[in-house]
Amino acid sequence: MNELSLTVQDVLARDTFKHAKVIAGSNGLDRQVKWSHVLEVSEFSSLVNGGEIILTTGIHLQLDNATQLQYIKQLIELEVACLCVEIGPYVSEIQQDIITLADAQKFPIIVFEKVVKFVDITQDLHTVIINRHYEMLSKLDTLSRRFNELSLMPNGILKILHELHSLFNQTVLFISDDAKSYYYPVESTSWKNSIKEFLSEKTTQKLEQDIYTIDDQPFALFPINGLGQSLGYLCLHLPQAIKDEFVFLILDRASLAIAQILLRNRTIQERNQYNEDEFVRNLLHGRPVDAEDIQSFLPTKSPNTHYRIFVIQLDTHETTIDENSWEEIRLQQSMMIRSVFKRHSFFPTISVTKNEITIIASFIASGTHVKDMNRFTQVTEQLTAMDNDHFFNEREYKFGISLVHHNHSHIKEGYKEAKRVAELKQKFAFESNFYEDLGVYRLLLLLNEQGNLDNYVEDYLQDLIDYDQENDSNLFETLRIYLECGGSKKETADRLFIVRQTLYHRLEKIESIMGENFMSPLNRIALEVAIMAKQVLL
Repeated sequence: MNELSLTVQDVLARDTFKHAKVIAGSNGLDRQVKWSHVLEVSEFSSLVNGGEIILTTGIHLQLDNATQLQYIKQLIELEVACLCVEIGPYVSEIQQDIITLADAQKFPIIVFEKVVKFVDITQDLHTVIINRHYEMLSKLDTLSRRFNELSLMPNGILKILHELHSLFNQTVLFISDDAKSYYYPVESTSWKNSIKEFLSEKTTQKLEQDIYTIDDQPFALFPINGLGQSLGYLCLHLPQAIKDEFVFLILDRASLAIAQILLRNRTIQERNQYNEDEFVRNLLHGRPVDAEDIQSFLPTKSPNTHYRIFVIQLDTHETTIDENSWEEIRLQQSMMIRSVFKRHSFFPTISVTKNEITIIASFIASGTHVKDMNRFTQVTEQLTAMDNDHFFNEREYKFGISLVHHNHSHIKEGYKEAKRVAELKQKFAFESNFYEDLGVYRLLLLLNEQGNLDNYVEDYLQDLIDYDQENDSNLFETLRIYLECGGSKKETADRLFIVRQTLYHRLEKIESIMGENFMSPLNRIALEVAIMAKQVLL
């Protein structure tokens, strides 16, 4: 790789630079040169991309020393490779404070003590650069085949990282959501935690391939994707924070080979999803399971191991997905959901059907952290963000999360709790996803399952409902808002967008139907519960 990239040191060895002299920044001669550019203007930020050798006669630098110093600072900020100045009628010497700055920033400044033809220099350098580009493309093709060969070998990921290290002579790592990461050489392990911490802070962002600063060091991060999800990041330490197109092309070829390995491994693992799915369904419905399966699919039981049942209920409209496509979607969904839960330190056991996805989300916690909802909330936010890419195939979905349980024998009850939340959210806009937030709805849902809720609603609300149907009025809605506003007539009228006099007329009618004491404490509570019960029955 060093042979294929052009550095300032290489440029100095060219015949066109035989009269050149490095007067500052000699410790930065390893800077990569991507192009050469003749620059004779003072405003140039839009003309520079980074990595150029800047050639100038200094015609625009005949002003004070402060202007020259600012010019050098701007070149450094734009990550120019080096500055070449012709000593002559416009610039007689480079000031010492500029030399000091260039030395400190490892920015080479080269002077021509004799008149040179910039056209000869640019033609020579561009020919070299273009020829090296062709060599690089040939090398890229060879590397692609090499990476594919390595991907078929045992421990292929580590072998690919070794190959990348041989090319760049830099630290290289592969960081994934799974526990296992790869790095080369061995000393690179010191960077593993820093990069993981950096990535964990960016969980809500989709990182693009780019250069990122981690612990004050530049790293090229290249996302590795497969089946529409992120499988991890290929990370290469760089000597300088200049984005090199060829470096990223090589990382792209390496990432494709790593993705093939990961997808093969994950496909083998996810084929076990069939057995896991059957195991989860048996637990959810209280059917017997083998002790061996419990050990295989659930974490080892301990005093600090707990779980919640997490249900994603999808709408039940007819789907046109054929069985072959469905199997692929099912595997993809289980892989991605497993990855999300693992990222938040859960041990997920998953069942995926066409209309429902159920996760036994086991976790380790103690004390007040047992009932902590934050991690589950982060999971729901990430799943919702994933649906922006049509993760649920454009189907409506609702979440439901059970209470915290400890014993596996309560999984069936936890499943019912999570389903009650999801089903309630399908009927009306209940905001929370957690069973413990249902409040009185917990009792109403139980009564509904026992078949006792219809009579309760009928006893308290049927006369009002019948009146609305016969007279095309909206007294029921008026009563509901009136109770929500705590009996405040002004607030009720504002929410219904009616004048106060109209509200008085409606309340008088409600009183004539339901009795003058309908707002007494006991009757008011009964009516509020009946209105909530009617929402459950919808």
